[in-house]
Order: sequence, then C-alpha cells, then structure tokens
Amino acid sequence: MYTIKTMNAISPVGLAKLPAALFEIDNESTAPEGILVRSADLHEMPLPDSLLAIARAGAGTNNIPLDKCTEAGIVVFNTPGANANAVAELVIGALVAGSRNMPAAIRWAEGLKGSATLAKDVEKGKKQFVGPELRGKTLGVIGLGAIGSRVANAAVALGMEVLGYDPYISIDAAWSLSRSVQHCVALSDMLPRCDYLTVHVPYLPSTKNTINAQTLAMCKDGVRVLNFARGELVDNAAILEGLDTGKVGSYFCDFPAEELLGVPGVCCTPHLGASTPESETNCAVMAASELSDYLRNGNIIHSVNLPDVQQPRLGGRRVCMIHKNAPGVISAITSVLTAASLNIENMVNKSRKDVAYTMLDVTGTIEPGLAEKLRGIEGAIRVRVL
Repeated sequence: MYTIKTMNAISPVGLAKLPAALFEIDNESTAPEGILVRSADLHEMPLPDSLLAIARAGAGTNNIPLDKCTEAGIVVFNTPGANANAVAELVIGALVAGSRNMPAAIRWAEGLKGSATLAKDVEKGKKQFVGPELRGKTLGVIGLGAIGSRVANAAVALGMEVLGYDPYISIDAAWSLSRSVQHCVALSDMLPRCDYLTVHVPYLPSTKNTINAQTLAMCKDGVRVLNFARGELVDNAAILEGLDTGKVGSYFCDFPAEELLGVPGVCCTPHLGASTPESETNCAVMAASELSDYLRNGNIIHSVNLPDVQQPRLGGRRVCMIHKNAPGVISAITSVLTAASLNIENMVNKSRKDVAYTMLDVTGTIEPGLAEKLRGIEGAIRVRVL
C-alpha cells in the first residue's frame, strides 16, 4: 500500500487511476511515498525520507525544488501535452481577438450604456477598431512542441502562412505538423516576415527574454505578439517601448504584470491557459498514471530530473537504483546481484547529466539485506526492490 498526498485539489478522474487496493490518499500524511501537486509551492516543504516521487499535474515545475529532489533520489514528473489543446485554443482566440481589436472595442461599447444615440454612436465609433483579417497574413511560431504545433496547424487552417522555429523539435512534434508549416533555421530568417508572433518554449535560463529589444528590432513594424507560455520569455520593457514606437502593434499575454496593466495595446488574461475542466482532468490522469507506474513498476515516463526508463514486467523481481552517473557503478550492482545468486533477465541503464537510473529484472531468491548491500555501493542514491 502506497500513501499519496495531494497538495491541491486533483480531479477525481485522475485519483481514480490510484485504486484503493494499492494506494491510500492521505493529505495529512507526514510520510507519503508520492505527492500529487498542481500549483502549491514545495520549495520550503521538508521532503520526508519516505518520498519517492512527485507528479506535477501540469507542464511547469518551477514550484518544485528539482535539485533537492534529485539529490534525494525523488523522481519529479510533469504532464507535457495534457493541457496543450486548452492553451492552443486560447492562443487562437487571442490571435483573432488581438487582430480585430476586440478587447478595446468591447470596453468602448460598454461605455455607451445609457446613450440616447446608441445606434449612431456605434456606427460612428466602430472605425477606430478596424483590424486586419488573419487569412493571408504570416504567423511566426517559436517552439513547435505539443502546443506550438497545434497553434501552427490551426493557423494554417485559418489560411495563414505559418513559419516555425524550433532547433530542438522532437520527431513526434515534427510528424504532427502540417506540411504547410515552413521551418526556419534561425530567428533572423523568420522574424522579418511575421505579422504575428507567438512563443511556445519552456522557461529556462537560456530562453529568458526570448522576445527582447534585439528580436523585436528584426520584426516588421506593428507586429502583434502573443505569449501564453511563460511571462519571463518576454521582456516587458521592450514590449512597452515597442508599443510606444509602433514597432509592436499589440501584446496579448496570460501573465499580468504591474507595468502591463492598463496600457493601451496590451491585453492580459489571468493565467487561463490550462483553466479548462478537460485540461485539469487530462493533467490529473497523466500525473496519477505516471506516479502509479513508477511506484508499482519502477518505470519513469516524463520525468524532468531523471532519465526516462521503462520496460515491461516479465515476472520475477525488479531492482531499481538511482545513482551517480559515474564509472564502476554498473559493475558494482551486477557484482552484488551475482553474489546473491540472482540471474539478470533484463537490464536497462540511462543517464541524465550527473545522475543515472538502472532497472534490472532478476530471478532467484532475494534474501533480506539485498537492498542494504546495494545502498552501500559508492554513488548509490536510492534503491528499491519491487
């Protein structure tokens, strides 16, 4: 029986992936084996020795102390793609709304309440909100993952010319892209051609302020920018300067900031990207499934701090070990198993930077003390015998 602690409200559909016969949901537990979390900040929370894994029902993991978890042998999962449709739909909505100046037009129309000449005021005032159609215009998509590829394909369906930039595009993402999306090998090839620009990359030190004064300088005057990925990907000061000079036509983002609010040409939504019942359910189901598979079988899928390792159970027992990615560890593991008269039926080892994960299916009698002997290997971080 594994104890799971939830740090936020998790969809019941997701929790159903943790059957009561194998898992206990105890939100007051001080020694859970697994944690399910959405937005709760775990940086100041003590990590109990019992904790084996944390599953984030969402893509970003900024609320989880990754380095601390890795040092303790705690696997951290996220749910890439589970909220992709929700975010992509919101981006397309913002693309249409921004092009047609809908937020400003709505605010203006609300101000007509009580007017004795409402119909005339509408006809006279609407011309100030004229905006271009999307068909025939060019959209640049930075990042062609689960969300970016959906946005690109939807824009193609709207009749737009779509340019994509992603030097790290995955094979799966490439297969899902419309053949009409043109791939650019450098931002400098893409930006001068864009009427609209949307960014869909993860926030990393290397991606901070992807949209900045230098990149905006390469764009057409009046480019309309959208950011529904992370607020830190766009330099707000550069956007505001661009709005003042006419370099930027409008800025739609899902991350309100004090300096952006109330500025003409800026529309901020309150982090609504994944705020749909469907998205929350998808994320919860994926997170619970990842947590369950790791706790029961040792499989790692969609980890952000350890390598993904999975193989089917073929009977017998399974030895799982998180360890330093250092010479001699594998031979030390196999030596301990050989000395214990265990036969290795299957073995897989993968590394991620300084840490590695080794999973072995063995046959034979496992005597008490095997796990302790494996923990004695230099470089061992976490050992489990399933």
